[in-house]
Formats: sequence, C-alpha cells, structure tokens
Amino acid sequence: MKKIILLFFFIPVSILAIAQNEAYKNAKLSPLERANDVLSRLTLEEKVGLMKDVSQPVSRLGIPEYNWWNEALHGVARAGLATVFPQPIGMAATFNDRLVNNVFTAVSDEARAKFNNFRRQGMHGRYEGLTFWTPNINIFRDPRWGRGHETYGEDPFLTGRMGMAVVRGLQGPSDSRYNKLHACAKHYAVHSGPEWSRHSYNAENIPARYLWETYLPAFKNLVVDAGVKEVMCAYNRYEGKPCCGSKTLLTEILRTKWKYKNIVVSDCGAINDFYEPNRHGAFPDASSASANAVISGTDLECGSSYDALVDAVKKGLISEKQIDESVRRLLKARFELGEFDPDSLVSWSSIKYDVVNCKKHQDLALEVARESVTLLMNKNNILPLKKTGLKIAVIGPNAADSIMQWGNYEGIPAKTTTILEGIKKKVPDLVYVKGCDMVGTKNIQSAFKNLKTPDGKNAGLAAEFWNTVDMTGKLVTTRIMSTPLIFGSGGALFAPGVNRNNFSARYKGIFYPKKDGDVIFSIAGDDGYRLFINNQKVVEDWGLHAETSREYKLSVKTGEAYNIEIQYNQAGGDASLKFDLGYEIPNDPSKILASVKDVDVVIFVGGISPKLEGEEMSVDLPGFKGGDRTDIELPAMQREFIQKLKNAGKKIIYINCSGSAMGLVPEIESCEAIIQAWYPGQAGGTAVADVIFGDYNPAGRLPVTFYKNIQQLPDFEDYSMKGRTYRYMKEEPLFVFGHGLSYTTFKYGQGSLNNNTMKAGDSTSLSFTLSNTGKRDGDEVVQIYIRNLQDSAGPVKTLRAFQRINLKAGETKKISISLPANSFEWFDEKTNSMAINPGKYEILFGGTSLEKALGRLQIDLK
Repeated sequence: MKKIILLFFFIPVSILAIAQNEAYKNAKLSPLERANDVLSRLTLEEKVGLMKDVSQPVSRLGIPEYNWWNEALHGVARAGLATVFPQPIGMAATFNDRLVNNVFTAVSDEARAKFNNFRRQGMHGRYEGLTFWTPNINIFRDPRWGRGHETYGEDPFLTGRMGMAVVRGLQGPSDSRYNKLHACAKHYAVHSGPEWSRHSYNAENIPARYLWETYLPAFKNLVVDAGVKEVMCAYNRYEGKPCCGSKTLLTEILRTKWKYKNIVVSDCGAINDFYEPNRHGAFPDASSASANAVISGTDLECGSSYDALVDAVKKGLISEKQIDESVRRLLKARFELGEFDPDSLVSWSSIKYDVVNCKKHQDLALEVARESVTLLMNKNNILPLKKTGLKIAVIGPNAADSIMQWGNYEGIPAKTTTILEGIKKKVPDLVYVKGCDMVGTKNIQSAFKNLKTPDGKNAGLAAEFWNTVDMTGKLVTTRIMSTPLIFGSGGALFAPGVNRNNFSARYKGIFYPKKDGDVIFSIAGDDGYRLFINNQKVVEDWGLHAETSREYKLSVKTGEAYNIEIQYNQAGGDASLKFDLGYEIPNDPSKILASVKDVDVVIFVGGISPKLEGEEMSVDLPGFKGGDRTDIELPAMQREFIQKLKNAGKKIIYINCSGSAMGLVPEIESCEAIIQAWYPGQAGGTAVADVIFGDYNPAGRLPVTFYKNIQQLPDFEDYSMKGRTYRYMKEEPLFVFGHGLSYTTFKYGQGSLNNNTMKAGDSTSLSFTLSNTGKRDGDEVVQIYIRNLQDSAGPVKTLRAFQRINLKAGETKKISISLPANSFEWFDEKTNSMAINPGKYEILFGGTSLEKALGRLQIDLK
C-alpha cells in the first residue's frame, strides 16, 4: 500500500516536470521542432483558428492571438506616424536597388519599434504585427491598371532586383537568430487588372513564353534567391482556376519546382470569390472552396471562409493531416520571428520607438525622392531655373496637395513638404494660383483652413471616437484634424485605440468664412454619415452601405460663424470617410492669366492622384473606372488650361504627378520642360524644387514605357505581351523605358567582353569607359540589354543589368559589369521552360533603352 501511495504522490511532480519542459517553449530548439511540438497538442478547431489572418489564441498553451495583416508598401502603413517614402514606382525610377534596400532597412526598424510598443501595451490587432504584405511585384503591363504605381514597373529584371532589395531590407540578415520581419511577394500570379473585374476575371490562353519570361521571373527571384517568407495568391483565375486554388501555380511551380517551404496567404476575400455568386463560380460553398485552397497550398486565409474547414474535414473533403501541413508552416513562421520568446533573446526587441520618422529616415526619404525625379524633356536647356531675376508663378491642382504625395497604403508623416512649399523656399516671392481642378467641371478651392475647433484653440475639427456604432458608451479618444478628412478604405486606423470595425465618430468645428459666397460641403463615407450646419441636419446617408458621396451648398457671409458637426458610423467591412469644404472657383482663365501676366515662367504642377488611380475604387469620372483608367492623357481641364497659358505666351515647366505613364503629346508641344515626379512621399516638394533650380542633378529613369495614347495599346484585358512594353512594342512610344535626362552629358567608350565566345552556362563581364563630359557632377544609369538573335518571337531586347554611377564633372571611370550565366536565360519553345541555350546574342549598353543611343557587341555561346 505504501508503494502505491508513493507512486501516486510522484505523479503530479512528473507532470509538473513535463509541463516545465515542453519542447515548444525551448528556444534552443529549431523553429520547425517547436512548431511540430505545438502541432501535436492542438485540436482540429484550434488548428483552423490559427489559419485565418485574425488568428485565434490558444490560451491553454500560452499562444496569443495574432493578426497577420500588416502593410509597408513604402513605409509602415496604417499605424499612425511613419516615414513616408516615394511610391514604389518612384523607387523603381531610381534604378538603385542598394538605396531601396536602405529604405526597407529603415522601414523594418520603424516596424519593429512599433511592434515592440504595441506588444508592451498588450495590443495584437491589425497593422500591429510583424508580417508585412509587401512588395507588390506584379508586372505593370498596361498603364491603365490603377494599382501599377504599387509595383516596380514593366520589366521583370528590374522588378526582381527591386523586390529582392525590399525583402532583404524587411527580413534582415539571413544569419540572424530571429527574422526581423516577414515580407510577402504578391499577387501570385498573372495579375495586373482590371480592378473592376478582379474577383471574376480569368487570365487564360496566355502563351507559356509570357508566363515564364514575364509574369514569373520576379516571383522566382524572391522565392529562390531572397528567401521571402510569404507569397500572396491573387484574386483572379489563371487558366480557369482561382489563383489561390491553382495546382499549376501553387503546387507544381511554387512548391515543387521552386522548393518553396514557407507560407502562402490569400488576398483578402479571395476564397469567398471561389463560390460567391457572380464571381468565379468554381465551388458550391465555403467548405469545398476552403478544402481546395488548402490542398492546393494556400495556408492562411485573409477572410472567414476557412471557418468551414472543420466541417470540410467531417465531410471528407480534406484530411486533418493536410491541414497540419499549413498549420506547421504558420507556427514555424511565428517562432522564426521570436514572437513567443522573451525580449532578452530577440535582438530586434531593443529597437526603440524614437527611430520612427527620425532625422536619418527623413534624410533618406529626401535622398530617394531626389533620385526618383525623372527629367523627361528640357527644351533649350531651360532647366535648371535661376533663383533670381525671374518672376515665377506656380499653378496647378497638385502644387499644394500633400496627400497626393503620400501615394496609397501609406503612413502618416509628421511633416510633408508640398511642391509649392519646396519651390517657395527657393523663390519666396512667387505667384501662386490653383488655376484649375484635377478633373471634372468644378474647381473647388478648399477652405478647410478656415475651420476652428469649438474651443478656438486649434485650426480644424475636434474629433471624438467610440468603439460602439452609435456614439454611446466610453469615449475612446479625441483628436484634432487639421487637414481635410481622407480616411480611405483598407481598414486604416482612424485613431489609436479605435476599432477598425464597428465604431463611431463625431467631428465638430466652427467655420469662419473669409469671403462671401457659396460654399460646397463635400462628404463621402462607408457606412453612415450625417452633416449638421448650425444644428440643422443638411446631409444624411445613415446605414450599412458601400462608399457614397454627397454635396451641400450654403451661402455664407464674412463675419458670421457656422457650427459644423459630422457624425460617422462604421458598422461592417472597411471604413472610409472624406470631408472638405470650399468655394467653387469659376473656370475663368482670363482672370488667372491676368494675375500672371508679368510672370516669366509658369511651373504647372498637374497630373492625377491616388484618389483617382488605385485599388478597386468607386471613382466614376471621365477617363477613370473603378480605380483604373480608360484614357492615359492628362484630364481635359488641365490640358485646356495649359494650352491657354501657352497661347498667352508663357514658358511652362510641367511637373507631372502620377503613378503611371501619361500620354503627354500636347504637353510636349506646349511646354518647355517636363518633369515626372511620381507620388514622391513626404520630402517630394523639396526634391522637385531641388531639381528645378539645379540644387540636385536629376538622373531618374522611366521604369515604364510612356505611350502616346491608348491607340498604341492592346486591349486592357489581353494578358498577351504582344505589342506591350519596350520588350515587345514595335511602334515608337512617347518616351522609352529607361529614359531620363541630366543637366550634364555622358560619353560611353568602346565596349569589350572578357570573352566573345564562351560555353553556354558560363559568365562574362562587359567593360567600357564612362566620361562625364559636362560641367556638373551627376549620376548616369548604365543599362545593359540582351537580344537573342535566333529568337524572333522573343523580346526585342530585355534588361539584364543596371548600375547607377556618380561621376564628377570631367571625370572618366572604367566600368566593368558582370553578366552571370542566367543573363542569357531565354524561353525555350522546345521544352516550354527557361534555358541557357547555345547561339548568338547581342549585348546593348547605354543610358536608355533607345536603340540608336546604345553601344553593341555580339557574343557566341557554344
């Protein structure tokens, strides 16, 4: 009896010993070993709970909740203060992947600092984690696509190089004990619009050449070479199968051919598209759709369809063992990030919050913005302008628009220098008039700056927030809104501590008009909104709905005060609220022309904005549809205004702000110079002004072809590359890929190869002298293209190397650029795959892709 009692006595001690030594808590074990141990302890329901972007906690094992969704397209996004760098298309224009790596090293510092801060407050919500759904490496095959400015342009090689720089900057050194962050290559694959049909579109009948030679190379670079930790599958179908359920893309290519062992995540709501009406119609319900997605290789769902996986197992549609494969990858990733381990073990936990938008990062934002500015035209070398002796006017809808500069998927900078402000710092006595609006028939000049908070202490609106839908309960926080409200969709946080769903807000202010006249109050929202003026309700659209917009006109008088109140309700899905007020300025160019009659030079800052081109938007204006464009020319209002300035004899410097190619044929005739500024981030105004006045010598290059008009483009929905981009276009474009001017000149010497004949599969190098033959220091972007002389169906030429090189005035350098074996990799029609085959190849080199400006050599692969 004593023995039995003693044995019973020792049982709890043994259990306690086991509990203290669970393998998954042992930081000395590998992430895979720890993941396997956790996996063995989970129920089916717990496993499924971990497979959604809002991953459920497993309290009994000490696993906290985790939200996989975070964004860092060009700076930490949607989580308050951050350094806002130029939009990716602008970063691509730098042709400087070293600089892009520096950018995303800075971004990952800010991201870790924010995560550290969130976790120490016990916060686990959206945009508070370590897994960032960036970069977007889709090929920008058509300028009409609204999301193209999120990408690195039309060229697979440039996109791959930039994408790898992003991944390495975000994830940190590969030999670190813990990953700094996890990056995500998206949207896999064959995805680049249209936005209006992305939930039902089928990219089909695409020749294998275009798949392997255009749409997949950058993804392969990030997966095989950079070790990206996540891949996001796209909304559309590829050859009849939803991308997130495509065995061709996910199983055969990604998992088998490329040996990818990390996470695949769905785009948000993509699994719903499998079965919802009027979408793909591939499956009858959530359980069958979810089972197919997981079996194909999609581990993590952004959405709620995976709730049906428990039922799918019961129905025999998928086995628990198949689910285990996905959960193992998800757990392994969290261990790799050190999420479960104490700060003392994770070196990244020491990054302090004061790194966010620090001086070093602000300087880096300016450096990138400067390198991105692309000088397209400079008649008679009118640029750079002198800072004295000229009377200058700044006109145009983008001159004073700071929010345009932020792009999309953006953070909030502490300070944005607009293009107007940047120019004004150089020339304080300039003339400024907006001149015209961006698009449409109305020209509204904002009067938001004439709002005061009810206590009179601040400019703008005083905001209050509740985590209820009816402005009841505990007040969560308050804020002062000093700029027009422009909270877009995408789940962005309205204020710290406020829910992203199911919340309400009230904004109050007093409007003090500076002049008599009619004021237009513009408001839009998803879901409900009300506008009160002097306690009278003048606008109401209260309910659960997608974004709608309303306007209200009020006649106001100076000396009077108008109490403004906005009530907002968000009850489901994504939130958006936009509000501004202003005077409608009659489109009377004669008055504006009179105000600039003594001006020597007009700097017109126009183009479009992320309010017009972007992700699945509700924009319905001439030239725009659902976030995409139906035309690529400058909106008519701006074209007409520029022409009137030209007719009045004005010299015009045109600054184009856009995320895509513009058909600027009339502007070439009307203007003396054209600068492409992209969406240049928080320091964009300083960068543009530095270029205009010669404090920085521009060297940006176009990462996309600028077409003359849409007549030069194939059908938008045709995913064939025939006739598209510099690689397949036969016609002469407006500006070629790789084009960009400087304030100095460069001369290339005769090129030579270290061997003109070599074995297929060997490497070579190209050498030449490069001289700065001008009077200014500057950068030259050396571009090397290769042409396969025995492949008439292939690309006309394709980029295979580039390097941004700084030269002092009068300096000459010997340049040597290596061309590794895969520089000669080409599509092989016999095997339907990429291969390095014997044959004759032509190597072209210079500072552009323009044929007549390139040096050339031949090489024979045996």
